[in-house]
Amino acid sequence: MSINVNDDSDKKFINCNVMQPDELPLSDEMISAYLQDNPDFFNRNPELLASLRINNTQRGSVSLVERQQQNLREKMHLLEEEITQLLAVANNNEQLFTVYSDLYLQLIECKSLDQLLTCLHQTTTQLLSLADFKIWFAESIDNDHKSIIQNDCHDILINRLSDSDYYFGRMQKSELALLFHDNEIFASSGTGSAVLVSLKNNGETLGFIAISSQDAEHFDPRMDTLLLGQFRKLVAKLISRLV
Repeated sequence: MSINVNDDSDKKFINCNVMQPDELPLSDEMISAYLQDNPDFFNRNPELLASLRINNTQRGSVSLVERQQQNLREKMHLLEEEITQLLAVANNNEQLFTVYSDLYLQLIECKSLDQLLTCLHQTTTQLLSLADFKIWFAESIDNDHKSIIQNDCHDILINRLSDSDYYFGRMQKSELALLFHDNEIFASSGTGSAVLVSLKNNGETLGFIAISSQDAEHFDPRMDTLLLGQFRKLVAKLISRLV
């Protein structure tokens, strides 16, 4: 095709090849955009559905309809797994709420620090099936209950609880030895996970609670702290009253 170009200085013809519309190269992006803009394309061309074939690593070549059905089955399977997980979490939360509710009533009835710590230890190790329960006081007290940590844990308080009221996850072997010194298997192995819960009352730091699990993934930083928040406030007030 020739294009006549008029130039004042030099008039001449320039031959130029112009690509016809039907010769435009089609890209994946162009086809994808067209199908998105025309969602009824296959309704207008139903014969294409039966002729289109898609490679499948397990079944070889399959039709577009079969591939859509397969995708729907996979999505349904994922949804079923998510629903199962949500139901398990809901059931676990319901059990935890029941345990906490019963625990609160028992704690309020405690007349001494020994009764309070025994109740907390039994609930943690028996009802919740966790490895151990310990408590550390910032100021030394005259009590030799087995749950009280006698070691100096000021460094742990500063390192783990200076920026937050909770710490979830794994800890150094030296820290575990200080916190759970009488639990030889847990303290010596350095495995598992723990949660630290600071105890404060009227702005005063009383100490912290340490709870351990043999499962290294049990206490995770993403854990919800709603129930623990109520728990720590109640325990701190009761300890202030009893000590």
